[in-house]
Amino acid sequence: MDRQPIEKFKHAAKPAITSKLEEFRILGYEDMTEEKLWDFLKNKKWKKLDGILIHEVVSDILSVKISDFMNYTTIESYKDTNWFESAEGEDILKNLL
Repeated sequence: MDRQPIEKFKHAAKPAITSKLEEFRILGYEDMTEEKLWDFLKNKKWKKLDGILIHEVVSDILSVKISDFMNYTTIESYKDTNWFESAEGEDILKNLL
């Protein structure tokens, strides 16, 4: 079997993704979506891979822990936040200097 680009397996892995999302919903994480889960896997687990096999994709999906996802989400929200801008859009850093 040849390794394939990750995006090629998104449709084939849909049952595994659905199963994992149902698990998260049972645990009380109602706002989890297919796109959020897929982005987590692409950006965290598969970031440095050139290719992958379908059984590896399914295994990675089914092995995701909610704590890993939540840690990733928290770190990403810190990266996206502009800590030096107020709610009114005012640049606090300029005012400090």
